Amino acid sequence: MPERPAQPPVNRGHRAGLLLVGVLLLGANLRAGITAVGPVLPDIEQQGGLTGFEASLLVSLPLIAFAVISPFAPRLAESLGLERVLGLALAVLAFGIVIRSTPGPGFIWIGTVLLGAAIAVMNVLIPALIKRDWPHKIGPTTGVYQSVTALTAALASGVVVPIAQVAPSGWRFALGIWAGTAIIGLAIFLPWIVGRRAPTKTLPGRSDLRDDHGALRTTPPARRHAKLPLGSALAWQVTAYMGLQSTVYYTMVTWLPAVQVFNGASAVEAGWYHFAFQACGLVGTLFTASMIPRTRSQSGLGILFTSSAVIGVIGLLTMPALSLLWALFIGFCTGGAIVLAMALFGLRTVDYHQAAGLSSMAQSVGYLLAALGPVMIGVLRDATGTWTVPLLTILGVIIAQGVFVALAGRNRTLPA
Repeated sequence: MPERPAQPPVNRGHRAGLLLVGVLLLGANLRAGITAVGPVLPDIEQQGGLTGFEASLLVSLPLIAFAVISPFAPRLAESLGLERVLGLALAVLAFGIVIRSTPGPGFIWIGTVLLGAAIAVMNVLIPALIKRDWPHKIGPTTGVYQSVTALTAALASGVVVPIAQVAPSGWRFALGIWAGTAIIGLAIFLPWIVGRRAPTKTLPGRSDLRDDHGALRTTPPARRHAKLPLGSALAWQVTAYMGLQSTVYYTMVTWLPAVQVFNGASAVEAGWYHFAFQACGLVGTLFTASMIPRTRSQSGLGILFTSSAVIGVIGLLTMPALSLLWALFIGFCTGGAIVLAMALFGLRTVDYHQAAGLSSMAQSVGYLLAALGPVMIGVLRDATGTWTVPLLTILGVIIAQGVFVALAGRNRTLPA
């Protein structure tokens, strides 16, 4: 009797294409709501009566939410389905952005927490979705959606000050308009939110449909759950790299405009310098996406990015008049480093369950570390009155990032 063919992958045809568009729109929502804050942070401080510490905490609050929420994302996806949870996260994101821009006691804090919680879920589950549906194109797919992320982050940084200057409600409108991007993404995921779809844990991903020798399975694979690989040295290396590169990125997103104003740029110029920083991140993103499929080990690629950031920070310290140039060096690093970090969740795991577990662990611990960055730099700036000590501290973080990417980038996977 002929063997019955295995069931086809869950997402094909137009639904697979729709899902890819959804992934790109998820990418468009990962940073814009956060990166737009830095250039208008002085306005928020002034109108809200915030201290330097409170302003730093406001920027770090999404990262704290990332750390707290990330461990729960995989189980939530197993209960409701990956696509449905991602769509609901977009709904929460849109609501959080609107609340953050609404005048009222504590609204800016509540909205920021909701925004961070929604992005935390998306951060964890997008790599798992890519591992499930595009297991042989992890690098290019990650690069494509991170390119969209970098592009929207750059646009948000560049246009927020001009919009705030002409809008009657100032920074509130300039930040609130990004709810529209989340709503567009939500529309794409509506078929999964309102449709009756089985939980993700009952649906094998494409990589689960074949056995270890590449043959189609004749029996369904055993159900697996995402587990945090806390006992793996490799997982901790990936986690440390994730945290350190995130620390560099979010610290620069928060304070680079202030550094450039200190160095003589106007607020508008600093905003466009910030745009250039993010735009050069897009260059790093595309470069990484093209290089990952060509490499067995990603250690050298990670060290290249570290070297670029080291040059940028040393330049800010020694030749501050060229701060735009140094912002480009740092942007190239941060854009490439985040793609590499996200790709490692798939490259260092054997299936999408394991990828979700590693992603959850790395982002929970990593973003907790990253949340300290902007606050610590703000405290050092207030204590010293200059940017020398804060920039030297960032330089140390960058060097540590290079050490851990050299370890995490080696061609290995977590044990099955």
